[in-house]
Order: sequence, then C-alpha cells, then structure tokens
Amino acid sequence: MNQARLMKVLIAPHISEKATAVADSKLQFVFKILPNATKQEVKQAVELLFNVKVKAVQVCNVKGKRKTFGRVQGKRADWKKAYVGLMPGFDISFRDAE
Repeated sequence: MNQARLMKVLIAPHISEKATAVADSKLQFVFKILPNATKQEVKQAVELLFNVKVKAVQVCNVKGKRKTFGRVQGKRADWKKAYVGLMPGFDISFRDAE
C-alpha cells in the first residue's frame, strides 16, 4: 500500500461511551475512517501509526441523523467507522499522542 494513502485512512479516534466500553472489555478501538477505506488499509494504517499488531478489523457505515434547525430540515453527513481489535499485549494510549 502507498504510505501516503495509509496516513489519510484514519480520520480520528471516535470517543463515546460505547467505544470506551468496547475498549475496556474487548481491547478494541474505534476510529472514524475514509468512506472508501478497506479493512486491509485500516489494519495497515493502525499498525503503521501506533506500532501495534492488529488482530481483526470490523467496519460499518453510520447514517447521518436528520435534524431540524428552527424551520429548516437538515441532515448530518454519513460516515464510516472501524472497530480495530488488537493482539494481546498491545494497547493504544491516546493521551500520549497529544
């Protein structure tokens, strides 16, 4: 894979209550990714950026919510997220990245 492409695949970590619970119980981390990214690209990007071994990757498309702003109907953008499972003994700390 092209290393420049791999650097763009991961947009941001997705921090939520569900993501925190999954990280604690199953050693999985959740990332927002490019809409056209593949599982293989996500795996290689995480291994490249965080120096960890990836066990499995699951991806899902998240539909944007419909919102009302006063009288105006709107819709948030659709996005894609990836659940990345790590091999035992590896961990990602986002506090060190700041």
